[in-house]
Amino acid sequence: MSLLDAFQNLTAGFGSQVSTDMAIDLGTANTLVAIAGEGIVVNEPSVVAIEKSTKRVLAVGHEAKNMINHTPDAFSAEHPLRDGVVADYDITEAMLSAFINKAVERKYPWQAKPRIVICIPCGATSVEKRAVFEAAIQAGARQAYLIEEPMAAAMGADLPVTDPTGSMVVDIGGGTTEVAVISLGGIVTSSSMRLAGNHLDEAIATHLRDLLGIKIGERTAEIIKIKIGSILPFADGRERDMVISGQDVVTEQPKEVTIQSEDVRAALEDPIDEMVTNIKETFKKTNPDLASDIIQNGILLTGGGGLLSGLDRYLTNRLEIPVWTSETALTNVVTGCLKVLETPTALKQTLMRSK
Repeated sequence: MSLLDAFQNLTAGFGSQVSTDMAIDLGTANTLVAIAGEGIVVNEPSVVAIEKSTKRVLAVGHEAKNMINHTPDAFSAEHPLRDGVVADYDITEAMLSAFINKAVERKYPWQAKPRIVICIPCGATSVEKRAVFEAAIQAGARQAYLIEEPMAAAMGADLPVTDPTGSMVVDIGGGTTEVAVISLGGIVTSSSMRLAGNHLDEAIATHLRDLLGIKIGERTAEIIKIKIGSILPFADGRERDMVISGQDVVTEQPKEVTIQSEDVRAALEDPIDEMVTNIKETFKKTNPDLASDIIQNGILLTGGGGLLSGLDRYLTNRLEIPVWTSETALTNVVTGCLKVLETPTALKQTLMRSK
């Protein structure tokens, strides 16, 4: 190999180490990471397993979630985000760093750090926003930009957010339910409710404990919600049942019972009705012209919680406005963040860069 060839190989390798910008949907339940030109490269639970005495991180994501309620007393599986915001700064930073490195391994010290667009609840305080920004920087971002979740979800679902027309989004995540009316590239009115998917799981666990005398963990409650959960009778007219295992409330011995979908539906009615009240209150704050647009165009239902069976039909009946579930409900937020990264004008106009 000639000296010229060697030099060309070296410079080509150096050029390949340019910054890889990424978008992050930092959720209470799951974190998604997408890279410009590649799409989603990480989709894992927002869980970190740590050694209690040293705070040493043992596992992150799927591996850590499998350790929930299965760890010795010396270890614990932690959710570093609660209700959509940072609950433990150090663990959040460690989790973000692990996911960023998993998305793009940084092999060389001269490799540029990425710019990162990361979502926040629209009801986040300035302190909560700062915590997310600082965690992203400490985890390896060169620059960090914050975007409100409903705006990102609307962009990811291809709503006409820059048009002079009203679009309404209901984004039900793991920790928060975000409701926003969007027009001309901005959020006109919004609300953030700290009642969402995780709270539905808790409601299921509480109801089954009271009804059947069985204690179940959060993983079991989530599986029940996904497999047989609904807020209206199923479209095919058939109810579902499921055998679950847990612990007897009185004897604390192992217990196995068969539960019905009607039991799960009863557990979900109260929290879902709280969401309905919140959506109605947000709609009341909308000016008549935008309200007219929303009535005509309908409401976008997105986020993992938006996939609950029958929820779109239930909301349509209760709100008397068409509600439709996005086909890409689980990925709209991170896709919207990515679109902002790939569109310089959107990066300038939409994002709130933390100072």
